[in-house]
Amino acid sequence: MKKQNSIRRPADEMGNASKIIPLGDRVLLKVSEDKNGSKTASGIYIPDTVDKEKPEQGKVVAVGEGKYIDGKLIPLNVKVGDKVVFSKYGYDEVKVGEEEFLIIKEDNILAVIK
Repeated sequence: MKKQNSIRRPADEMGNASKIIPLGDRVLLKVSEDKNGSKTASGIYIPDTVDKEKPEQGKVVAVGEGKYIDGKLIPLNVKVGDKVVFSKYGYDEVKVGEEEFLIIKEDNILAVIK
């Protein structure tokens, strides 16, 4: 029996996000997180362990096809790569491998950051 060599292939650009395809008017977000905590105006660092609330900003990594209104498909207003601000409680958390993503309806996206 021959021993096969294991070949490590580089992950594609989207990583585990390529395994998740949002449906309808849903958007897949990668959350923007500051791993070193945050800094107050007076210069005091607050570690992540103190503030456990999720940030309300993220980067769009995938979008659904849109939603149907009166039989017509209306495409989404956001696109892959957009940085967005979203509603604090309007999302579902998804974990693929070690990566965490949010799935959110387009209605819960409040703004696009330019």
